[in-house]
Amino acid sequence: MTLLFRWHGFGELSGKEVYEILALRARVFVVEQRCAFLDADGHDPSALHLCGRTPAGELAAYLRLLPPGEVYAGPAIGRVVTAPGMRGAGLGRMLMEEGIRRSAAAYPGASLTVSAQMYLENFYGSLGFLRSGSPFEEDGIPHIIMSRPAGVR
Repeated sequence: MTLLFRWHGFGELSGKEVYEILALRARVFVVEQRCAFLDADGHDPSALHLCGRTPAGELAAYLRLLPPGEVYAGPAIGRVVTAPGMRGAGLGRMLMEEGIRRSAAAYPGASLTVSAQMYLENFYGSLGFLRSGSPFEEDGIPHIIMSRPAGVR
């Protein structure tokens, strides 16, 4: 499947786009994963938002890139999500590869951090992320902090 990727600053997103992003995040993180948490955590305004859309314009995948100092010392990728009906086609990998490219271009020499759900540790590991802490629970789901050193290919 082909996705058309586009980066947006928060102020560049239309009301419709914000709605689509929040709806997809809620569909997966709140409903599918049965996790009651406040998704609107205050970090979206400072983030860059990557939307992966089908040629028909449907939001199929999304992530946000947080700047250094927002949550961690360096940049961080979070809220990585693929629409349920579009999984299994490698969209998550394409999404993350684009996110890694943008982070490296925007913040050269900086390591990149992700707070990964434990079951995705091998996926993130295949993208060059290394475990950098002990497992912990966040919103009832086991997580691990992983970092991708600058310059990893």
